[in-house]
This record gives sequence, C-alpha cells and structure tokens, in this order.
Amino acid sequence: MPRDVLRFPFRATLLRVRGRLGARREGPASVLAPAPRPWARAAGLTAVVLLGAWLGLLTLGSVRSPVGPMDTRMTLRPSLTGGTKINVAPLGALELSTHTAPIRLDVDVDRLDPVRSQALVEHPERLSGLQSEVTGDVRDGATELAVRSCVAVVSGAVSLGLAVYRRPRRALAAGGLALALLAASGAGAYATWNPKSVLEPKFSGLLSSAPQVVGSARSIVTDFDVYQKELARLVTNVTKLYDATSTLPTYQPDPATLRVLHVSDIHLNPAAWHIIGSLVEQYGIDVIIDSGDTMDHGSAAENGFLDPIADLGVPYVWVRGNHDSDVTQRYLQRLKNVRVLDEGRAVTVAGVRVAGWGDPQFTPDRSTAAQGDPAESMAGIRLASALRAQEQAGTAVDIAVAHNPVAARETDGLVPLVLAGHVHHRETEVMPHGTRLKIEGSTGGGGLRAVQNDKPEQVRASVLYLDRTTKRLQAWDEITLGGLGLTTAEVSRHLPAEAGAPGTAPTPDTPGTATPSDTPSPDASVPVRPARPGTASPPPTSPAVPVPAP
Repeated sequence: MPRDVLRFPFRATLLRVRGRLGARREGPASVLAPAPRPWARAAGLTAVVLLGAWLGLLTLGSVRSPVGPMDTRMTLRPSLTGGTKINVAPLGALELSTHTAPIRLDVDVDRLDPVRSQALVEHPERLSGLQSEVTGDVRDGATELAVRSCVAVVSGAVSLGLAVYRRPRRALAAGGLALALLAASGAGAYATWNPKSVLEPKFSGLLSSAPQVVGSARSIVTDFDVYQKELARLVTNVTKLYDATSTLPTYQPDPATLRVLHVSDIHLNPAAWHIIGSLVEQYGIDVIIDSGDTMDHGSAAENGFLDPIADLGVPYVWVRGNHDSDVTQRYLQRLKNVRVLDEGRAVTVAGVRVAGWGDPQFTPDRSTAAQGDPAESMAGIRLASALRAQEQAGTAVDIAVAHNPVAARETDGLVPLVLAGHVHHRETEVMPHGTRLKIEGSTGGGGLRAVQNDKPEQVRASVLYLDRTTKRLQAWDEITLGGLGLTTAEVSRHLPAEAGAPGTAPTPDTPGTATPSDTPSPDASVPVRPARPGTASPPPTSPAVPVPAP
C-alpha cells in the first residue's frame, strides 16, 4: 500500500485529537474571562465623551468678538460651579455668579482699541447707541460661541471615539452624547441665570481696587440712565472744545522764542491727544514735556493708548508718574519721537536741555506698600545730585522734571525751572533759592474716573515761552478748558516777576518786545475768549464767556 495513503489518515486523526485537546484547554479559560459588563462599558463611553468634549472645547471652542471698543475672546470651559470670569490681564479678573451649571464662560479682554475708543469721543452721537451696540455684540458673540462649541464637542468626542473603539457607530454615539451633554448644560445655565450677579462681583489682582475707583456697582446700574446722559454731555462738550482750541488766540513772540507745551496727568483719557495735537498746531510747539501719570494702571493692556504720541509731530519728553509702570516706560522708549527721562538722565531737545527722575512709587500695585513723601524726597535728592553732576560737566540743565512736587522742590537753586504734576491743580511759585516751580493740572481732566463726580475736572495745559539763547522763561499761557455743564476755553497770560536765575534774589523782569502792547502787570492773569471760526480774534483783555452745554 502506498505511503501517502497511510500518511493522510494518520494526519487527519492527529489534527482531530489536537482540536479536541485545544477545546478542552480553552473551555475553562473562557469561563474565567466573561464578556465586559454593561456598566463598565457605559463608564468607558462616558469617559470618552467627557474627555473628547473637553479636548474639543480646549482646541476649538473659542471665538474672538469685538464688544464695543474692546477686542475679546469668549470661551466655554468645564466647571463644577459655573459662573462667568472676565480676565483683564495683567490687571486681574472679575468673577460673576451668573449661573450654576457644569460650564463656565471665560471672557478675555485682549485690548481696548484706541481707534474705536477715540471715535466715541470725536463722534458723541454714537454714544447714544453704544448700549444697544454692546448688547448686539455680546449676542452675536454668544451665538457664534454656541455654534462653535457644539461643533467642538462633537468633533472632539467623535475623534476620541474612533481612536479608542475603532468603530464608527460607537464614535458617532459618543459625539451624540457629547452634544446632548452640552445642550443639557446650556439648559441648566439658562434655568439658573442670575441677572443680579453684576451687583456682587468678586475682584482679584489689581482690579481689587475697582470698587473704590468706579464706585458702587449697584448705584451705577440703578442710575445708568443718568450716568449715560452725563457722559454724553461730557463727550459732547469735549468735542466742542476741539473747535475752541483750534481758534485760541496765541502769543506772538519774536522768532527767538522756544515754545514748550507742558502737560500732565492724562490718566488714560483719549480726548487729551486731540487737544494736545490741536495746541501743537495752533501754537507752533517745539517740544512737549509730560510730567507723568499718562496711564491709570500701567498695564500692558493700556499700552496701545500711547500710540497717538507718534503722530504729534514734535519731540515728546516724558517722566514716569505713580500710575505709570516700568512696562509703560519700556513701551514709550520704543517710540521714535519720545525721550524718556529717569534716574537723572538729561537730553537736549529743540535746543533746551531737560533732565528728570521717574516717580519711585507705583501705587496701583497693591502688593507693595506706598512709602509716601520720604520716598519722593529721596528721588528729588538724587535728581538734585544728577543736576550738580551735569553742571560740573559743563552741560547745565535748563529744565528739570519730576512727577511729584515733593521731589521737584529738592532741585531749588540748581535749575532755573522745574516742572511737576500729580496734584491735579495748578501752582506756580519761586522757591527760596530762585528756582521757579510750575505744577500743571490734569490735561486729561482727571481721566474718565472724573465722571463719577458731580462734574469732571477742567482740562489744563500750559505753553511756556523760553528765550532760545538764555533758555529763560519769558512768559507762559495757561490754557483751561471747561468741564461738564459749561463749555469754555480760557487762556491766561502770565509774565514772570523775576529773572528766575537760581542762586539770586528775585528782581522785577522787564518785558521785551515780544509781549503784547497792552502788557499786564507781572504775573497778571489775562483771560482771553476764543474767537469763533471766521471772525477776528478778540482783544486779549476780553473776559472768557461760558457757552451752555447742549
């Protein structure tokens, strides 16, 4: 019999035996490893849905939306308590208990657009529609965020489901469950919505001082109509003052006169740039000196407010105030036409040599205790030492600048003129050793915070006339723009009663040919009414006439 015939039946029998033995071995094992239970399968699917939805929101669930003059980013985040968190980096955050649901709305304020902000000032008619505009912006942003969040959670859950199960049906089920979870969370947020949460905000960071700055949130909400009307009047008045500053009568000195515009304490008021630009053009300003507090909180978010300085067309000399941070100072140092003075640094601009020292205290930082006048006096002493060094080197300083008058007083006898701000009102005096101290008011009218008062502060700036050869003060015009309720523009002419040379006793100063024909007595104030467009300027002795607000 052939071998193949014998071989194949034996092999077939052997395979049958092996199969039976294998079945016997696998039988007990299959009993020890049963199929997964339903609750374990559901728990796994839930984990996939939650993790996938969270990853989807993290990568895709945010939208950028303009809200009024602000650029914001809105995001939904998983949360155990819900609510709304408004982040204004690096100032801090504002938390509102708006709802109770497993999702939280995060709103990041990227920046305050200076173009849109200034447009509200230059076109006050837009203010009446600002509330509805903001409401519409928020509604549009929330709608876009809701649609985008739905797409985000479904995409995240489906993608993770495919990666884990490798079955399209289970992945789609995960996506459907994620969408249902988001819808249920939205329904919970709607059902627990608390509109009164804006009356009880929780502040953190530098914003912890917000209640003191803006007043009671309850009073602002209750009296919003009154607040809106007063703010509209303020903006309308400032707009009218733009026209007034363009027709102010100017001092006509001889060609050998240097014109310096002294401004201070702008405090983040965008109206100030338009007013300063108008004065620069009208008076033919050679250089601007800003004695600080240009900002309110000194944050990087405010830096865009400084950009209009580059368009003023003249050198801008600046010292740091107690509301200006090192971040503000570094930003200004990058602007081409800005000269930042600090630690006694001296620069020669438009032929005049100026030195200054930044304020040693940054008061918006609540984590650092203010050291008060002793710190200011020490800064002034260091500035005085720098002035002595400049004089010994043969490069004597013509004008010193400090933000706080306490520091400025330490320079008496070392410089003919020292400029300061900080106190929001004007002062001028000749100190015992002959140095004239000039303190400027607020060119920003105290900033936008002034709206919380009965009426805002007046807007103040001064034009200083210096002899180009001696750099001594010949005269100065104090420009005052009226506040809420009265729209006035007044120019007060002043002539120095002394030569102002440091180290000498004051002596009467003889006005030169550059003074008006009807020269007032020394240090006299001559109010001047601005001319209306198309008419001749009134005589310099005419009284200022208030114009009723609309």
